[in-house]
Amino acid sequence: MTSMKTRSLAIFVICVVVLSIILFTLPINIFDGQIDYKEQYREYTIDVRLSLSYFIGLGYDEADMEFVEAIRLTSKGWWMAIIFIFGFPALLAYRLYLRAKNRK
Repeated sequence: MTSMKTRSLAIFVICVVVLSIILFTLPINIFDGQIDYKEQYREYTIDVRLSLSYFIGLGYDEADMEFVEAIRLTSKGWWMAIIFIFGFPALLAYRLYLRAKNRK
């Protein structure tokens, strides 16, 4: 019983690490966010799809960030990131745990 839990936990941790590496290094624009622009005479915000790699400085060109003041995820974007990074690995680990438990 303990080995099943340990194996499921290991699968969860490995999946979280792999998904985090993928989502934080590749410019995959799937998370809802907002970009605040500040030009000389006006400020405005636009809704866009963002990648998590933008938050660590990967996946965008410096020329595109000329008037950008802030980049942020919306609440929907945060929930999507949490579900992708932690939710899917948890479901996978739980499914494998239940399958191993039913075999015994």
